[in-house]
Amino acid sequence: MNSNYKWRVGVSCAALCMPAVAVAQEDVVRDEIIVTASPLGRSAEETIVGSTVLSGDDLERNLEHSIGETLRKQPGISSTFFGPGASRPVIRGLGGDRISILDSGIGSIDASSTSPDHAVAVEPAMAEKIEIVRGAATLLYGSSAAGGVVNVFSGKIPSTLPEGGVDGALRIGGSTVDEGVEAVGGFNVDLGKAGVGNFVFHGEGSYRETDDYKVPGFVESARLRAAEEGEGGDEHEEEEEAFGRVENTALESKSGAAGLSYVFDSGFIGVSGTAINSEYGVPGAHGHGEEEGEAGAEEEEGGVTIALRQRRIDLNSEIDADFLAFQKMKLRVGYADYTHTEIEPSGEPGTVFANEGVEGRLELVAKDARAAGGDLKGALGFQWRIRDFSAIGEEAFLPPTKTRQYGVFALEEYERGILRLEAGGRYERTTHRVDVTATDLGFNAWSVSAGVGLAPADGVFFGVTGLRTERAPSPEELFSNGPHLATGVFEIGDPTLGKETARGVEATMKFSNDAASLVVNGFYTSYKDFIFENFTGLDADIDGEMIPIAQFSATDATFKGFEAQLDAELFRLGPFHIHGHAAADYVRATADSSATGDLPRIPPATGLFALEANSASIDLRGEIEHALSQKKVGFNELPTDGYTQYNLYATYRLMGEDSPIAVRFAALNLSNEDARLHTSFLKDIAPLPGRNFRISVQGEF
Repeated sequence: MNSNYKWRVGVSCAALCMPAVAVAQEDVVRDEIIVTASPLGRSAEETIVGSTVLSGDDLERNLEHSIGETLRKQPGISSTFFGPGASRPVIRGLGGDRISILDSGIGSIDASSTSPDHAVAVEPAMAEKIEIVRGAATLLYGSSAAGGVVNVFSGKIPSTLPEGGVDGALRIGGSTVDEGVEAVGGFNVDLGKAGVGNFVFHGEGSYRETDDYKVPGFVESARLRAAEEGEGGDEHEEEEEAFGRVENTALESKSGAAGLSYVFDSGFIGVSGTAINSEYGVPGAHGHGEEEGEAGAEEEEGGVTIALRQRRIDLNSEIDADFLAFQKMKLRVGYADYTHTEIEPSGEPGTVFANEGVEGRLELVAKDARAAGGDLKGALGFQWRIRDFSAIGEEAFLPPTKTRQYGVFALEEYERGILRLEAGGRYERTTHRVDVTATDLGFNAWSVSAGVGLAPADGVFFGVTGLRTERAPSPEELFSNGPHLATGVFEIGDPTLGKETARGVEATMKFSNDAASLVVNGFYTSYKDFIFENFTGLDADIDGEMIPIAQFSATDATFKGFEAQLDAELFRLGPFHIHGHAAADYVRATADSSATGDLPRIPPATGLFALEANSASIDLRGEIEHALSQKKVGFNELPTDGYTQYNLYATYRLMGEDSPIAVRFAALNLSNEDARLHTSFLKDIAPLPGRNFRISVQGEF
């Protein structure tokens, strides 16, 4: 079976096909091309910017209900964690509209960047691999990638022929912390020869259901309980504190996709259709406008649930053949119709968010050339994005907005001996129109970057990149005007906001040989007119509840930090190869106009340390995950205590190295630690899940 497909449905190649010498598997991952970083194609060892590819055993081990939680343990990444149903990645302290989440190169076309309680309409259980580009990827993916890109490759459109004509895989599993069950499966079928190529059909589906998840103790943090006791006195003592379980966090998710490709010697062209239906609870959220009295109180206790629906069509094509001045062409187009209904505790629909969008990108790779004794490579591209967004109902804090974005970009790379020079530029035009107020705003953004790479010896690489990027403000930053009850804030936009400009430098050092690999990334970015929610110190009365007012405003800001990761084969013990892993990251973010001088929801320094034992039939892994406390906080924000979690993993391949069946077991948060993410709006009322035992059975055919 095609190994990429096994990753797609969650059966990892590393888990089922781990070679006797585990270093060989690491070398394969290390050399994997990261297409998200550049259309010219570079391995992880050769990219000048910070990048990671998560696939195989690593992806299978980290799979969670959402993209944010799946990636949270990667260096430099945290998540918004709005409960199991909604979690978006935070990269180097940046989130929201500054992080672009792609489905095979095209945006998720949903409303996840509008609010952290909105789930990403991309199913991680179906991924064959996930590529992460840290830092500004604005040149390739536009203003919405000013902080980084997460590209989920689902494999819904086959690009190769299945081995033996048919292949497929299935995974079923369960978890104890939320009484969850999951089933994921899919297949590829070669439909036969037609002309110069073959038609290949792909089908897949997934189902997931969980109950409210368990936590070690009180749902509210000790800091919040102390603050409430100080404010409420004896009245607070009479309230019954939630303990042991976070209410209204159950979810049910169903998705399916079908794709058809025409695969030929020089490439492929294909289409796919995807349907996602998900319903999940929002912890801490309450209904709007409940009636007073006993009935109203009962309704509020139920909490708000979100019903997400997306129908999506994609086209993907890649042709690797000379034409005119080019040697390769990639065309991707996606269309999606997305709705998101917030259901009140009474069962009545509340606010309905809708987003209909089209996004496409064309990349052309130029023929290689010789210049000044070196190799010259180049690429150019065009991207377009059309978005019609509306919110109707009690929480319609944002008016219906039509966004149009068009961008062109070019990259050039010169390589001579151990030296590599890279340069690129992008122009982007963004317009926002609000029909109800006849408001039209347009922005022209220019972005450039240049980098130097040096490879003085095999397995050694140094790179430095300088950049200047511009980002157009999002509709939320411009036009918000109302209570955003999911985050507990009355948001006010500013239609006079201008472009956000970043100037920065990033350096990377990479070392690898047959026994070890080390990657260190450092970054410093200075922002002019950085846009953030600045609390005014005033409150708004919403149905008798006072919530703080925040105004989107621009200020000068600075982000700096690093990520480091070390992997090494330590020794051999009988049939097992023993490996060590260590990773750490840190980010510091300050803003001139912040009342405290610090920006809110910036992750603390974190570290991950692991020891692995790999053999032909059994893989074992022990993990220590540690986060320091975060005391550098924004206005109206409580500090967050640090935590340490202990995790164990085991994989057993029933028939040895080439077994088509594998059993996986995970014991997560063994010490039942009360852990909270500082990057989450809900950190003080929704901790991470407590002790969890997870088991799955995976098979292929």
